[in-house]
Amino acid sequence: MKKLLLTGLLGLISLASASAADALLINGEGATFPAPIYQKWFSDYNKANPSIQINYNADGSGAGIAAINNETVTIGASDAPMTDADLAKAKGGKILHFPTVAGADVLAYNVPGNPQLKLDADSVAGIFLGKITKWNDPALVALNPDAKLPDADIVVGHRTDASGTTFVFTDYLSHISSEWKTKVGASKDPGTKWPTGQGGKGNDGVAGLIKNTPGAIGYVELTYAVQNKMPFADLKNADGNFVTASLDSVSEALNGAKIPDDFRFSMINAPGAKSYPIASCTWLLVYQQQKDAAKGKALVDFLKWAYGPGEDEAKDLDYARLPSSLVDRVTKAIDTIKY
Repeated sequence: MKKLLLTGLLGLISLASASAADALLINGEGATFPAPIYQKWFSDYNKANPSIQINYNADGSGAGIAAINNETVTIGASDAPMTDADLAKAKGGKILHFPTVAGADVLAYNVPGNPQLKLDADSVAGIFLGKITKWNDPALVALNPDAKLPDADIVVGHRTDASGTTFVFTDYLSHISSEWKTKVGASKDPGTKWPTGQGGKGNDGVAGLIKNTPGAIGYVELTYAVQNKMPFADLKNADGNFVTASLDSVSEALNGAKIPDDFRFSMINAPGAKSYPIASCTWLLVYQQQKDAAKGKALVDFLKWAYGPGEDEAKDLDYARLPSSLVDRVTKAIDTIKY
């Protein structure tokens, strides 16, 4: 009897293994910011559709753009839309941008007592240009009269890898500071152009630097800061109001953004009384003409699922979902994918 049961169990395992081996495999690569929701989407979709398996390697927006351009993946992912120069390098024809969810960069810090700080455009630019070097600088004291800011050095933290998070932050600095725009500009990896600071790889690296360095300040993604209980500053927005980064303030920024037909857009300093100023969407990147018909059909089916049940999962993972009007536009664009 035991032998029969064992034989049956081995048979079931064999069938399961065969089923997994027979699954259509789609590879994706890119941004770390949306990795938690993408991993959940791919897992949930596989459970409902066992014949399709989507693997995702979260190693940065720069890597995602390079991978889709070189056709080593079916799905690229980036927190920054591809530039015209990026698109010109695409080996497989026209690449489509599909915004998925939205989030924000926040300025996390390590100050004694970690008071709730307020920062405006001039103070943020001054810190990252290396011009405001002390926590008790008059500009910071004026913005935070009730905080006991120490006579201590400010240690700036930034990313060392090619990062969509960095692009969003440096794009913000380029919007609010002509000096930053001229000297550094918006970039996924400023490299040696960083005016000051210490580098860390990924959100983990920057967060670790902040947590372990008294006086440190650096940019990390909102979802990461919330999940790791890191204090972060309220920022003065384009309407002159100090706003806390949240799903609601990110959604306000998204609602205020102008979105063209190709979905390459910026939410930086979007108008709105409650808009958070350093907000951004993240994008899936796919070729309009799919060379593999089976993978192309599977991709289209997945994307249509993602903009239905998938969007419903955004809030639980600390992402802002897209407004229904934008989802409708994206869904129509999915129908232009050919395979």
